Amino acid sequence: MYQLLHGMRVVECASFIAAPSCALHLQQMGAEVIRIDPIGGGPDYRRWPVSEGGSSFYWEGLNKGKKSIAIDLSSAQGRELATQIITSPGQDSGLFVTNFPQGGFLAHDVLRKRRADLISARVMGWNDGESAVDYTVNAAVGVPLMTGEPVNGDKPVNHVLPAWDLMTGAYAAFALLAAERHRRDTGEGQEVLLPLSDVALTSLGHMGQIAEVLTQGDRPRMGNALFGAFGRDFMTVDGHRIMVVAITARQWSGLVKVLELKSAVAQLESALQVSFARDEGTRFRHREVLFPLFERAIALRSVDDLKVGFSANGVCWSPYRTLQSALTDEPRFSTTGPLFQTLDHPSGHRYPAPGSAATFQGMQRQPIVRAPHLGEHTDQVLMEVLSLSSSQVGELHDAGVVAGVSE
Repeated sequence: MYQLLHGMRVVECASFIAAPSCALHLQQMGAEVIRIDPIGGGPDYRRWPVSEGGSSFYWEGLNKGKKSIAIDLSSAQGRELATQIITSPGQDSGLFVTNFPQGGFLAHDVLRKRRADLISARVMGWNDGESAVDYTVNAAVGVPLMTGEPVNGDKPVNHVLPAWDLMTGAYAAFALLAAERHRRDTGEGQEVLLPLSDVALTSLGHMGQIAEVLTQGDRPRMGNALFGAFGRDFMTVDGHRIMVVAITARQWSGLVKVLELKSAVAQLESALQVSFARDEGTRFRHREVLFPLFERAIALRSVDDLKVGFSANGVCWSPYRTLQSALTDEPRFSTTGPLFQTLDHPSGHRYPAPGSAATFQGMQRQPIVRAPHLGEHTDQVLMEVLSLSSSQVGELHDAGVVAGVSE
């Protein structure tokens, strides 16, 4: 992590990926993040992947470096404590990240009565407030029907990466900081709404896919072929599957050179009256005649031979790997590098944990902090943020309004 946001306090009351990842990004830039957790844990506290003992690696990963206060949010006294923490005074506080519904005791209009300049970043499913998660938004926006081979017909092909969750979390962090800058200039707080559906729709629009479908119809399935340029998976003579991409002219010329296809490609260009070197779209349009040439050439070579030639000639490619083999066989994915630090986690496991994906040149990375035990910082938050005495904190524990570790 870094210290760029040192002094900033963010309160998080959220589950799953998008909102917790928003607060995680802010924490890794130096903000203090206080999680308000239900006693016993929220709906994602045991979410897979889990350890053999049932501890969630997922929860540990998304909540590194945060503080946890465990509160009985079903009680009026507990909800009042949460409200006080969220709206606590201070120039660098009053920043709230949540995926709770717009109504209820965490509604922005309710909270702003306690602090008028409060900034709430609220992750939602649909923009009308209806429930949705990444996988249902992805189904609704049409991506699974663009994924897969033509033989899949009208059968959807889901993917394992929750892209809209991850993009929404990153966008929420950006939006919250933009709102915080606006507050510094004007003194005004506001609620920022971040529906997964809006992130999905605008992202497809930014990439030209809305214009495409409105003018040309739905994109057909094309398997592992790269849309709009030359790219696909191929098999080497020694049984390795590789992904090869040629978007730029240099990537194309290097690929043709390594595979010794200059003459064969020139013959195709002459017959079709085109230039593959100048236009990536031309390579895509004629992929059905190009692919067999490259299949045969790659099938005659070993992956080690190709690696040498590709590296020397600027070819864009990669072997297909499992995640386990990627971590062990690809030095650029090493967990011993500066992105990671090996920590002892609440699950009892010791393993490398990542910090910030951004590297700020000339700035020192700070130590990565493990995720908290549930309620680990209950007393600290109550005393430091709400200025409660130890006896007042003890009374809250006795009443079951708050809990510490293993209570």
